[in-house]
Amino acid sequence: MDINQLEVLVTVANERSFSRAADVLERTQPAISQSIRRLEKEIGETLFDRSSKDGTLTFAGEVLLDHAKQMLNLRHNAENALREMRSLQQGKVSISANEHTVFYLLPVIEEFHAAHPLIKIEVQRGVASRIPKQITAREVELGLISFSPNDDSLHSVPVFTDELVLVVSPKHRLAKSESVSIKDLGKEAFIAHNAVSPYRKKVIESFDKYKTDLNIVVELPSLEAIKRLVEKGVGVALVPRLTAQSEIDGGQLVALSVNEMRLNRKLNIIYRRNSSLSHAAEAFLKIAKNFGK
Repeated sequence: MDINQLEVLVTVANERSFSRAADVLERTQPAISQSIRRLEKEIGETLFDRSSKDGTLTFAGEVLLDHAKQMLNLRHNAENALREMRSLQQGKVSISANEHTVFYLLPVIEEFHAAHPLIKIEVQRGVASRIPKQITAREVELGLISFSPNDDSLHSVPVFTDELVLVVSPKHRLAKSESVSIKDLGKEAFIAHNAVSPYRKKVIESFDKYKTDLNIVVELPSLEAIKRLVEKGVGVALVPRLTAQSEIDGGQLVALSVNEMRLNRKLNIIYRRNSSLSHAAEAFLKIAKNFGK
């Protein structure tokens, strides 16, 4: 049996007439009669009492009618759910980002939520090197990383450019400067993130190149903790500007550029190349692109 046959059954039962059911469904009466006969043949039961003139159901017809109504209701609910999904009235967008890149997402999430308050946003904390694998494994729909993945199955969209800056306490001796040389940092106490990253490697290489000591006195697993220690004057740190922008704007931290180390980070949103994004993910990506302009 198919859903159209069940729709005919319910309509004939509701109208108590084959001819009125034909009018409601905008079909001919012979077509309605043929649909019922096919359904009866398929299930091996008579559904209507042919001796009556008002479309009276048999006991088998009553039994099937209850299930037919439930199935039609499920179809109606499914159609409504899809309609709401297309109009962004329900659904979710799942994203993976690490502790650094998640800062970029905050204003994007704010704008997206304001525009689509009924869409759930799920952001998982991922390890940058593993985020592409999360995408290909369909664990999340979107990923935010600071490099271009070497994987042809992924599509990468640049959305933002960030820079590595030196942050110091407002009371630090360098706080009045706009820029500094690597050679001026040989005696500074550095607070560093203990995660391995391409940018950590570039920083170490830059200090080696200019024969300057990189004196790391504290390593922490959290950017928030690093910023708090810098605010207290325990040391200085090299961080992506985006991750400390609120503290820089608020005057808790001062950002300086390092002349010999202008390191820019391009943030990319990645997703599976050969699969369609959900309506929610497409809307999120559109907003994210606008933030990069």
